[in-house]
Amino acid sequence: MASPHTPKLILALDYGVKKMGMALGNTLTKDARAFDILPMDNGQPADWDNLLGIISTWKIHTVVVGLPLNMDGTDSILSKRAAKFARRLTHRIHEQRLATVVRLCDERLSSKEARQLAWQSGWIKNEQDPIDDISACLLLTSYMNEQLI
Repeated sequence: MASPHTPKLILALDYGVKKMGMALGNTLTKDARAFDILPMDNGQPADWDNLLGIISTWKIHTVVVGLPLNMDGTDSILSKRAAKFARRLTHRIHEQRLATVVRLCDERLSSKEARQLAWQSGWIKNEQDPIDDISACLLLTSYMNEQLI
């Protein structure tokens, strides 16, 4: 039986209709690292097997899905789609008999913050460069700061 202090891997997903940023972190170091950007097909993974394979191979304990709420905290069209994606992901994880839990986390302004951070750090050279994985890092950092104190 694993100790409650055993590090656990967390995968953050910056949900999008065309692409989804991914970041990995663990509960020991509480750091987040950009992992990948997955193509999406109208808000669903273009390759569900790839996403589930990542979760299985890395033995992900928790998947955090970003919930892009409106600034006043109400649901947006995109947040409703993200919640629907999270429900589908939970169902597919259970079908695979994986011990992974899916959580939703408020991600208001994460894309704006990610673009600003990436620009200032020299990680991107123009406004069109993708930042979805950086947004996922910010989401994961926020989640760990709130949940793992």
